[in-house]
Amino acid sequence: MPEGASPVPGLEIAGFIEEAGEECTRFNKDDCVFGLIPGGGYAEYAVIHKDMAMPIPENFSVEEAAAIPEVFLTAWQGLTWLGNLTERERVLIHAGASGVGTAAIQLARQMNAEVLVTTSGAKHNKCLELGAAYAINYQQEDFAERVQALTNEEGVDVILDFVGAPYLKRNVDSLRMDGRLVVLAFMGGAKAEELNIAKLLVKRLSIIGSTLRSRPLDYQIQLTGELANFALPKFRDGSLRPVIDSVFPLSQAADAHAHMEANRNVGKIILRVA
Repeated sequence: MPEGASPVPGLEIAGFIEEAGEECTRFNKDDCVFGLIPGGGYAEYAVIHKDMAMPIPENFSVEEAAAIPEVFLTAWQGLTWLGNLTERERVLIHAGASGVGTAAIQLARQMNAEVLVTTSGAKHNKCLELGAAYAINYQQEDFAERVQALTNEEGVDVILDFVGAPYLKRNVDSLRMDGRLVVLAFMGGAKAEELNIAKLLVKRLSIIGSTLRSRPLDYQIQLTGELANFALPKFRDGSLRPVIDSVFPLSQAADAHAHMEANRNVGKIILRVA
């Protein structure tokens, strides 16, 4: 947890401004904003830096806006700042039906990249609907073998991974020459048992690890500004949209967590204060 952050959980918020600081000239009382914060989102009131706040698109509800900040910022950072994804490249997105996954699918498609995802079979249709070219059932298929089959043995240029150790070897196998593996979490474990270093050299691969919450404020402000410039017009015209699985009252936050831990959600789970 960053120094000085609220111990109350919650990293993304949306709502109406109750009070603006004296140096805040971008927003006023009662403006509708959303954005990423270092903590304290599970509360009736939260504080956000003026340069981290973004205006809620006129055609969006507060719940829809709350589904954007962390997942789209994380996906944008992974695809562009870290993965250097370019037009007509291929990207493999693990956990394609998650909040970050559904955001990454849409952003990659807006960048004219070809998208492959891994997810359970029940969630394939949603990923394909959002723009994925192929959905791989990680529960029934070896995703590395499937990637090679789907790409004529070429592999992909970029991988966004949240699983970690169990996927490392197969991720390396799935990358093509000069490929980039971006590791953003390790839900499946942190210590890999094996890795053929020779493949890193022969294929000139890059493995990049990163978090977002611990990044300096200036970094997050710059990232937010870049995403806002690219994505806000697309949210307004419908080219991008947050994927909401369900909305729970704040009093049922524990139930919302249980729903997520059971891996039943497709997209974001929202907590509503009132």
